[in-house]
Amino acid sequence: MLGSDLCRVFSDVKMTAFTLKDFDITNLDASVAAIRDVKPDYVIHAAAYTNVDGSEKDPDTAYLVNGIGTRNVTMACEETGCPIIYISSDYVFDGTKNEPYNEWDIPNPISHYGLSKLLGERYVTSLTNRFYIVRTSWLYGKKGKNFVDTISRLLMERNEIDVVTDQVGSPTYTLDLAIKLKELIGRGYGTYHITNSSYCSWYDFAVEIARLRSSSSEIRKTTSDIFNLPARRPAFSVLNNTMLRLEGISEARPWKEALKEYLGL
Repeated sequence: MLGSDLCRVFSDVKMTAFTLKDFDITNLDASVAAIRDVKPDYVIHAAAYTNVDGSEKDPDTAYLVNGIGTRNVTMACEETGCPIIYISSDYVFDGTKNEPYNEWDIPNPISHYGLSKLLGERYVTSLTNRFYIVRTSWLYGKKGKNFVDTISRLLMERNEIDVVTDQVGSPTYTLDLAIKLKELIGRGYGTYHITNSSYCSWYDFAVEIARLRSSSSEIRKTTSDIFNLPARRPAFSVLNNTMLRLEGISEARPWKEALKEYLGL
């Protein structure tokens, strides 16, 4: 999702859009060779293992891709002399703060996925001084499985849909994230939070999708324990885009506006 929107937003510059067919980030030599050959001015490291529950069942894969893979890309960037932009996650936090997290708040992941993304952050900060760590949340976009498309499909298939109210975050359209990444590149290095502004629960998100689609299906409130999923989710993982504002970059538009555009309304 993010990769395709990065290609759209950066269409005015020369971009090399690597995929797994080009090289495997878990292979250090292949990563160094590929990035060295291109000699990029910047590398946006958007590759990740994003299956949260799959990470609980197979944590080694999460640590290999999100941790070691990020180490390899960072080492390749350091050898080439270019900055890395690493896409991280709200799941590095435990969700117990009950107010938006700032960039300097101490991470405390409660899942293997969150820990693997934090491991990637640690490799970035320890292996190079030229970095942007960008934490984001609840991504949806045109290409790839996402919550908006899932709810939209269920609205056509069911009269009732159960959605949790006890997880709160900021839904983020990958197009808006890509636009802000372009504005960030060339500014001061460091850790940034980038999401669409304002926040909601998954239930609120689903209700808004149903409203925009003029659906008569009922969205019913439930809690996370009903689904008995392998991975724990942070209850309140809203990210405060503090560093973005301090850098003089405006926050992304409210999530409801972004959702409306995504749905073509």
